Amino acid sequence: MFDTRELGRRPGALKRLSRSVPAPKDLGIEVIGVREGVTVELDLRLESVMEGVLVTGTARAPLTGECVRCLEPLERELEADFQEMYSYPDADDRSRHADAGDDAEEEDTLFLEGDLFDLEPVLRDAVVLALPLQPVCREDCPGLCAECGARLAEDPDHHHDAVDIRWAALQGLAEATSDGEKDNAPRSRGDDSQEK
Repeated sequence: MFDTRELGRRPGALKRLSRSVPAPKDLGIEVIGVREGVTVELDLRLESVMEGVLVTGTARAPLTGECVRCLEPLERELEADFQEMYSYPDADDRSRHADAGDDAEEEDTLFLEGDLFDLEPVLRDAVVLALPLQPVCREDCPGLCAECGARLAEDPDHHHDAVDIRWAALQGLAEATSDGEKDNAPRSRGDDSQEK
């Protein structure tokens, strides 16, 4: 929770602050995220406006995860920008009379609780949206061998002579057919005349 008491309700009042906070639980996606408890650096700008407090900020945090191609661990630094309006609780009453309807917009409105606001939902949205969906250890990561799982970056010449298992039965059939063709190969015309 962050305190906006110093701003009062004076439109145009401004406050800047920097704070280090521990990362909340589940701040990320399956393959990459911010570990719970690591330090998230926040630079915030709080500005009082008629309806509430406009919060603009940047979050910086270390990311940990794994490459989606080769499954090697990776670490990155994340920087996510965000901006959110926290309305005064009584500002909602005034706007409700002025603009009746639009329930979806009311659900998305964040409110100050007393003079305090909770940044976690905004921080969570900003960080998750800034995460790479397909994190890789390097842009040209070749990944893993589809047959044996070997890291192709460690052995670029890695290959298998084996046939794709889906075609193995056909290969056996093809080999049997080619052997049979040798046995049943047509004889030359001279051989046919000798048999008659």
